[in-house]
Amino acid sequence: MSKRPKVTVVGAGNVGATCALELARRDAYDVVLVDIVENLPQGKALDVDQMGAVLGFEPIVTGANDYEPTAGSDVVVITAGRPRAPGMSRDDLVQTNEQIVGSVTREAVAQSPEAILVVVSNPLDAMCHVAKSVSGWPKQRVVGMAGILDTSRFRTFVAWETGASVKDVQTLVLGGHGDQMVPLVSATAVGGVPLAQLVARDRIDDMVERTAKGGGEIVQLLGTSAWYAPGAAAAQMVDAIMLDEKRLLPCTAYLEGEYGIDGLYMGVPVKLGRDGVEEIVELELSDDEQHALEASAEAVREVVAVLSA
Repeated sequence: MSKRPKVTVVGAGNVGATCALELARRDAYDVVLVDIVENLPQGKALDVDQMGAVLGFEPIVTGANDYEPTAGSDVVVITAGRPRAPGMSRDDLVQTNEQIVGSVTREAVAQSPEAILVVVSNPLDAMCHVAKSVSGWPKQRVVGMAGILDTSRFRTFVAWETGASVKDVQTLVLGGHGDQMVPLVSATAVGGVPLAQLVARDRIDDMVERTAKGGGEIVQLLGTSAWYAPGAAAAQMVDAIMLDEKRLLPCTAYLEGEYGIDGLYMGVPVKLGRDGVEEIVELELSDDEQHALEASAEAVREVVAVLSA
């Protein structure tokens, strides 16, 4: 019997399968991929297991339609839910996905009462509230994946604009996972050089806007939501937790007064380690950034208000 730590990914669609694949390639975890669709998680798990023979990793990926194989998981990643379709906002999804996320959270936490929950399902900020409410777990153990994805989009655009390596772009995107997210231009640098010294303001504004609408751009192109970058971002969070890396990452965390926001899940810089959200880091924001963050919080509150619970 394997002695590796166990990670469960709920939802074997594009995001969940990509996350499971990335985790399997780490060669450090056993992965259980769960979905209600018969044969889907089993088939994808088998495919990933056989990929290991090609690339030289030795995963144990198990597909399941029930939660018994997930028992004792250290981390549960929740990707289940309907994806966005063209013309559909994240907010349109809220009531449908509230039922799905609530149901899978209930099943998962019953089998793995000591786990950390990483929520990926949209609308992300509201689904974090659902998972926290249904699980009854402390805020540190229910965290959302959004800021890493949004930051990766901004970093990509900055790298393209400046002709620099994306590895040298440092930035953070805060706020809700929607069109009112807040890329922190004041905290953006390329190899330590402030972005404002490298790129004209109007071009920076264009990149900020493209980042905020980044998910929608991909929905328009593909007819469904992105999956490669979101799946990889969720896997990065699993690593930070499982390896106790204490990474400083933008994640969706429950605020109780930080940044002047109370009782709301929002994207902020957190220290992510074995206990989940071990610290919320408060940055000094410009007045414009603080106002933008407050506007983002109001947009999130409107979506959360649609929840039945």
